[in-house]
Amino acid sequence: MGLATAPSHPTSPPDRTGPGRAHWLRVAREAGDDLATDAVAREQAGKAPADEVSRLREAGLLTLLVPAGSGGGGADWPTAYAVVREIATADGAIGQLLGCHYFLSWSARFFAGPALAARTEERSAAEEWCWGGGFALREPPLRLARTSRGLVLDGRQSYTTGVLVADRLAVRAVREDTGEPLAVVVDPTRRGVRIDDDADTFGQRLAGGGSVEFDDVPVADDDVLGSLSADEDFLSPRAALALPFGHLVSVQLLLGMAEGALAEAREYSRAGHAPWHPARPAGTPRDPQLLTAYGELTVLTRSASALADQATEAVQGALALGEDLTYDEYADASALVAMAEAAASRAAQESTTRALDIIGPRSTSTRLGLDRFWRNARTHTLYEPVAHRLRDVGDYFLNGAHPPFVLPA
Repeated sequence: MGLATAPSHPTSPPDRTGPGRAHWLRVAREAGDDLATDAVAREQAGKAPADEVSRLREAGLLTLLVPAGSGGGGADWPTAYAVVREIATADGAIGQLLGCHYFLSWSARFFAGPALAARTEERSAAEEWCWGGGFALREPPLRLARTSRGLVLDGRQSYTTGVLVADRLAVRAVREDTGEPLAVVVDPTRRGVRIDDDADTFGQRLAGGGSVEFDDVPVADDDVLGSLSADEDFLSPRAALALPFGHLVSVQLLLGMAEGALAEAREYSRAGHAPWHPARPAGTPRDPQLLTAYGELTVLTRSASALADQATEAVQGALALGEDLTYDEYADASALVAMAEAAASRAAQESTTRALDIIGPRSTSTRLGLDRFWRNARTHTLYEPVAHRLRDVGDYFLNGAHPPFVLPA
């Protein structure tokens, strides 16, 4: 029972050539710095992130993964993950919004045929769509029925990332006649679509979350990307890679939150504010307990980051195998991603909680807004429970069981 490793040949197809990783990391850093300047005020206002999406669009980050020949940035997934992490360091909610967009905008490559995937991607790039929605299991599921007027979609999907600002929604729907789950793309301006700003979460308030109701919404054949069946007789190993690719977005999001909280706490400590305990004098950040706390959190976060790098390399290697990928190789990569997500979840929860302890009573100031890191991380981990990842890892290690095909929320 080994772990997938990256192949020696390039993992990015030649049509994806673009400005390069260094360029996009610089763009992401600049966008992150811009978001950080008013992060507290924006988070407290809690408005739909239309302005934030405009900033990402103007920076060229929405089309990052689209091949350069199709009008996009030509970047690969490791670059996209690094961009999500950089943005999440400044603003965890916008990091989630962008990561969800990357996964959903690329979903046609997992679930659709090559021709449909190319058409979808090219139009998305040309019109600079922002994608929202999600393929997680919902109860009751959306229903897709064929009528005399064609396909129609009905049902309601609760708290869905990005729906308040999305140009396209990608959702899971079940065919009424066969029960097969399908990935469906919907224009939110279409007749019968109603979006409600009713998420009202205590964290990730700028992720554009809300509920969507579909009432007899017409769906074209090209809007049905493909099957989301977990049955290995229908789901190819390459399509199953959607699972680890989606969960790696969660990994980078969590690491960004952890690093953002630690960076702000460090700046506060370096400024000479009273560390660790209000009874101790301010002046120099040399308190042994303070140093130990920073040391522990740095080791925890860096360890999770190293595991995330291994997982990213593994899924890129699996993707490069294309149709030659086997289910055992997919399972190796998927299990490694589950390990990375468990480690990143712990790092985020520990760092965002203990950063408040490090700063002490002054961390309660709404002006500083330091609680947003904890609220964002805790909200995300409630939607992506670490216990599920640990169970999958344990079942894989003990029994060799393939991780279940459950896409992230």
